[in-house]
Amino acid sequence: MPQKAKVTAVEAIEAFRAHLIVYLSKARPTLEEVSADVLRAKSWIENDQRAYWENTVRRRTRELQEAQQALFSAKISNLRKETAAEQMTFHRARRALDEAETRLRVLKKWGREFDGQVAPLVKQTEKLQTVLANDMVKATAYLAETIKLLAAYAERSP
Repeated sequence: MPQKAKVTAVEAIEAFRAHLIVYLSKARPTLEEVSADVLRAKSWIENDQRAYWENTVRRRTRELQEAQQALFSAKISNLRKETAAEQMTFHRARRALDEAETRLRVLKKWGREFDGQVAPLVKQTEKLQTVLANDMVKATAYLAETIKLLAAYAERSP
């Protein structure tokens, strides 16, 4: 003779389903925000910062050329000797240009390495988005159906 199942915790399944729905409503927008942040960071590196440092290198190259010309003119001129201020301006411009070139090189390296470093993480994020969008939606529907069946079973009279 088959025994009757003891269904006593339908409420626990209902609570779990409710918590799952709340989790999904928070997790999906968060993952979308992470994906958008990755795209913004890539754009910032490849466009904004690259343009900024390329312009800075050009501007600092001009400043160095001007300082170099002033120093050269002072050396060529027999009328006066180059001043310490002109030499200091030249060396300061040289250091500033070196710094800008270094930063541009580092930025280009980041641009080259960005996809390789971030792609595996983005792929995992996309997989999680797919699970949340597809599998978890099916899971909540399955839990709703399970709750209905268990409630109906519990209400049946022996």
